[in-house]
Amino acid sequence: MVKARELREKTDEELKEELKRLRLELFNLRFQFKTGGLTNPHKIKAVRKDIARILTILRERELKS
Repeated sequence: MVKARELREKTDEELKEELKRLRLELFNLRFQFKTGGLTNPHKIKAVRKDIARILTILRERELKS
């Protein structure tokens, strides 16, 4: 789980790269969940929240400019 404070220190490009990585991870977690290979299903919720944090920070920056 990534802290919002840590995310705010990153540039927009770094946040977009992190967002891509998290979306790919979420895809893989969902795939593992459906095939029965996921040992910790709570990880999906944590990744979704991290994605939401990044999208929120990007939107805040967009509204400031």
